Amino acid sequence: LVVVLFLTISLCALSSEDVLSKDAGECAICLEELQQGDTIARLPCLCIYHKCIDYWFEVNRSCPEHPSD
Repeated sequence: LVVVLFLTISLCALSSEDVLSKDAGECAICLEELQQGDTIARLPCLCIYHKCIDYWFEVNRSCPEHPSD
């Protein structure tokens, strides 16, 4: 339990908030369009998501598009 919690906190801490500078397709989690001006989270692998990634990390420990990393 401690390891899972540590990994979850570590992954969340590694994501950074940013504002999207141009449209970027669809968020793989909430399936909404990533549009210019949206607040996004950018992971260390450079994948971008809406802030719904925070909920993803509550039950998962890796990037939705790079689960083996």
